[in-house]
Amino acid sequence: MPEAAMKVDVESLEACKRRLSVEAPLDVVDKAWERAYSRVQKQASLPGFRKGHVPRSLVKLHFADDVRREVAEHLIPDLYRQAVSEAKLEPVNEPDLSDVRLEEGTPLSFKAVVEIRPTITLGEYKDFDIEHAPTPISEENVDTTLQQMREQHAELRSVERPAAPGDVAIVDYTLAPDGLEPSHESGYAFPIGEGAVLPEIDQTVVGMRAGEEREVGVRFSAEHRREELRGKSGQATVKVVEVKEKVLPALDDDLAKQLGEFDTLEALRVEVRRQLEARREREDKLALEGKVIDALLARHEFSVPDALVMRQLQHQVEHTRERLRRQGVDPDRIQWDYDKLITDLRPGAQRAVRRALLLEAISDAETIAPTDADVEAEIEKLATASRRPAPAVRRMMEKSGDLDALRSGLREQQTLDFLIRHATVHPRG
Repeated sequence: MPEAAMKVDVESLEACKRRLSVEAPLDVVDKAWERAYSRVQKQASLPGFRKGHVPRSLVKLHFADDVRREVAEHLIPDLYRQAVSEAKLEPVNEPDLSDVRLEEGTPLSFKAVVEIRPTITLGEYKDFDIEHAPTPISEENVDTTLQQMREQHAELRSVERPAAPGDVAIVDYTLAPDGLEPSHESGYAFPIGEGAVLPEIDQTVVGMRAGEEREVGVRFSAEHRREELRGKSGQATVKVVEVKEKVLPALDDDLAKQLGEFDTLEALRVEVRRQLEARREREDKLALEGKVIDALLARHEFSVPDALVMRQLQHQVEHTRERLRRQGVDPDRIQWDYDKLITDLRPGAQRAVRRALLLEAISDAETIAPTDADVEAEIEKLATASRRPAPAVRRMMEKSGDLDALRSGLREQQTLDFLIRHATVHPRG
């Protein structure tokens, strides 16, 4: 006699949320209990019996919880996977189980709430107008970059005159926030007028000479990185230890030679322009891609599962923490307001998820996928950049799962390139 079929009912709770009601027939459940008894009996041990030789009756009496746990751990996941397959759902998160009825001699039933990928009905995604005009690099841009290079190679010379904006002040200070212990710093250097310190301190050192000391009231911003200081007032005592002025090198052939293998200032200008144009080209392409995505998202309304949004938020938070680590800041020593952070980041995370899902739908519709040659070419680039053999880079990426991410990234970029080729791009009117 054939086994009775499992019952699976699917209820739509939200656009991307479903509740499955699952009931397994008695014969399936009985077999699961039998297998569980056999597994537990093999490991069971009681005084007077060798391991694995405890009678079934005593196993039922002394190890009932273990047997039930065995049934639950093996049967429920199997039934859940089967139910999802029968319902043709693609969950993006682990199920939230409830109303589990699991007793020996009765059918098993449970409910599982899951989030699923949205069904995206594609509208027009080709042949639409985009306003975009590349921004050319001017001589002023080149001059500004050269000036920044001069600043980076400036010499700091101690001066006897009063401090002025543009100088570097070296100070000893005591900072006493209201209601908190004061903090002290000696030999602290900062450029005046560049917002590197509290505004009141930045302003008060202007006109001070080495050896002078002043006291000034301060107020911390409401967005200060330290939560306990936000919006607080306090007092600061500042003593100028030394004033240094920046002495910029001449913009000439000698500076060009210091900055690289350039014989003349003109050769340096040519290279600076080339680098600025390459950077501007990348920025222009990203800007154009952003406008294409904006236009597509405006034409396609669909909900996204919160599980994917939260996954994106976790990625963004970890990215922020990693950026702090690279800057030499321990993120675990910062008092994070995670509720505010998540609120601020959520709109961007939702857009990122909608963007990824829409591009994937278009990739599927147009059967866009990177070839093996495309993947190998990208691996070669990574190998060259890291100065490692390409086969070694491939093995590492396969082991870490980064190879799948590489394919996914290439597919997304090829889809964006496809969309740009099929868009009508014209300058702003």
